[in-house]
This record gives sequence, structure tokens and C-alpha cells, in this order.
Amino acid sequence: MKTISIHELIQNMKLETVYMPDTIKGINISGSEASRPGLQLTGFFKVFPHDKIQVLGHQEIEYMMSLDYDLRVKRLRKIFEYPIPAMIITGDHKVLPEIIEFAKEFERPLFKTELPATKFISKLLAYLDDLLAPRTTIHGVLVEVFGMGTLIIGKSGVGKSETALELLKRGHRLVADDAVEITRVDEMLKGTSPELIRHFMEIRGIGILDIKRLYGFGAVKKWEAVDLAVELEHWDEQKEYDRVGLDENYIEILGLKIPKVTVPVKPGRNLAMIVEVAARNNRQKQFGYNAAEELDKKLKEELGKKRKELEEQRS
Repeated sequence: MKTISIHELIQNMKLETVYMPDTIKGINISGSEASRPGLQLTGFFKVFPHDKIQVLGHQEIEYMMSLDYDLRVKRLRKIFEYPIPAMIITGDHKVLPEIIEFAKEFERPLFKTELPATKFISKLLAYLDDLLAPRTTIHGVLVEVFGMGTLIIGKSGVGKSETALELLKRGHRLVADDAVEITRVDEMLKGTSPELIRHFMEIRGIGILDIKRLYGFGAVKKWEAVDLAVELEHWDEQKEYDRVGLDENYIEILGLKIPKVTVPVKPGRNLAMIVEVAARNNRQKQFGYNAAEELDKKLKEELGKKRKELEEQRS
């Protein structure tokens, strides 16, 4: 099970605390889902998802109020006997005294929100999806280039931050420098920066720069989907670099494959311009156009014509 901070849940979901056990600092949940215990209020507990946050909305509360007092107390007690992570009452309903009583008896966190159940659950699931998603941290720089989240990676000192700084001067936006926190949300990789170093960049010989103050709010972004990885490496005369682009290379992050290009670094190369071209080229590929494949197709057609002409001359 995953554990989330009870105080973060209260703060991010803007919850009113009705009862909080003194011993609880975090709550254990099995996934990014919530449960509305309507069936349990009717007495059906066979498949009760008690490991999820329980939400009582208008329908559940109206049904409870239709029950006689003894039956209502019996079913509420049964719900609270299970180790539920928390109970949340939604809308403008008052919290019934028996709910507060059982929350205290079984030490279950109890909260209140003014949002209606459907809207609150939608907000809660989005929050839990982001919080509980698989995540990793990669050493590199994440920049938005022409709307493409471009992850610049490579060994220390190869020029990642300097390349990103030149991209900022060209009007692109910084997401993260040095440490890129990547979260998998469904089939998307979401990149962001650790809160402590957000919008800061280290340039060797100068030191730490505050990009938001130097270039303005338009030069930074809180998060971006990772669409492309550009690996910078020192030029190796013994290595044969791809000059056509027919071979597709990928980097796997959290089980998803992201297109990757390797750019050799040597004096005189405009790396920022190359990264821009790589981002544009990757966008074209997403739209179904591959320049290398198009050229290869034309070459094959031309060779076919030449071969056909030679065969006609021989005959």
C-alpha cells in the first residue's frame, strides 16, 4: 500500500477536519480511487473496498436518513469497524453525531468538504493519480522547445545547462535543471523540478541563476510532458554517428519508450539550434512525416527508374 501525508491531503483538498486521531500522521491507500459506501449502507459488505478513502455524498446521506435510527447506527458502526483510511462528508450536509462517535471510537480520520460528491471525487482522483504515480529522478535538463518537452541528458560537464540557457535566449522555456522528476501518468511522462531548486540553473564559472528573475515568468514552466530525449556526448572520432536518421533510437523511462537522438559535442557546433531542429523533426514524425524515410523512398524510386532504363537499353 502507498502512504500519503494526512496533512498534505487536508491542505491540497482543502478539507475541514471534524476528527483527527492523535496517533495518525499518514494514511495507507491501495490506489488512486475512492469509494462511496452506498451498498454497505444497505447491509452488503461482501466486496467492501475498505482500503480506499470513503466518501459520503447526497445520495448516501439521504438514504441513511431514511433508515430508522438503530439500523443506521448498526450499518455505520460496521463500516467504521473496517480499517478505512478516512471518511469524508461532502456538500452542505451536517455531520451526523453517530458518524463522529464511531470515528472517535475506531480512530478513523473524519473530514468535511463543501464540494458536492461528484466534483470532489473527480478532484481527489486527479490528486491521487499524480501523487501515487510511478516516479523517478533523472540527471539532466528539461526544456519546452516549440511545445515539445525536450529532456537534455549527458555526462556532467558536457554542456547541458549551457545549451538550455541558449534555448531560453531563443524564447523557449525551462522546466527543470540538474534534477528532473518524472512521473508516469497513464501513457504520459510528466516532468517537473524539485520544489527547492525550481527555476534555478547552475552555469559553471558563473554560479546559480534565478531564471524567472533574469528572463521573466514567460521563460519558466512548472511541468511539461517528456516527448524527446537529446543525449549530448563528447565527440568520439572512432564512433560512427547516424547521418541519415533511418534508425530510430529510444530511451525507456518508467516502462515507456521516448524517442532519443545523440548529438556529438565539439567546438563550433550550435547545440541550441540542433536541439531546436531535433524537436521540430520529432514533431513532424508524430504527424506522420519522416524526412529520412521520404528521401530513402525517393532514392529507391530513382534507382528503380535507372534499373528499368538499363534493362530497356539491353533489350
